[in-house]
Amino acid sequence: MLRIKRKVRLETERLSLRPPIHSDFRAWANLRYESADFLTKWEPTWASNHLTRKAFTNRVYWAQRSISGDTAVPLFLERREDGALMGAITLDNIRRGPAQSGTLGYWIGHHYARHGYMSEAIAAMVHYAFERMDLSRLEAACLPENKASRGLLERTGFKYEGVAQAYLQIDGRWRSHVLYSALRMDRRGRTDVG
Repeated sequence: MLRIKRKVRLETERLSLRPPIHSDFRAWANLRYESADFLTKWEPTWASNHLTRKAFTNRVYWAQRSISGDTAVPLFLERREDGALMGAITLDNIRRGPAQSGTLGYWIGHHYARHGYMSEAIAAMVHYAFERMDLSRLEAACLPENKASRGLLERTGFKYEGVAQAYLQIDGRWRSHVLYSALRMDRRGRTDVG
């Protein structure tokens, strides 16, 4: 069987978005560790080995398999001016056929939050998903009280769709999330939610 090795690298004004590589381990582990208080209230509970080299190696192999298999596009955000690792964005749960859709997830280190970097990354990933991958629908979800993430999704063209009850386990309990979507051919107009 012939395996197709896909190369994915997206460039924005200030960022390079690229798959993780083994040599990213120390920068990734340090950024996650330093940003733990900022991140853990919004993410599923970290496994006890979350910040280990072995877990990171598994993450790198998963990224390679996912890109090659067209099931996910996990990319790190690297600042072009100095090569700093800033966070990650993943287009996951890619569904082909009649659905042509995927789910967007992202995180950024606390030093880099609220400087527009993730807006750039989302815009690049959305463009890539619609124009290069021929997807029709992207979905994203966040906790209702995560005003920063909700605002980010709305600024980048995602529209509020509703609430998914008991959507993910966050900090050991099932939490409802607000759902957003972006459509390649979106004629819905602006949605206002409270």
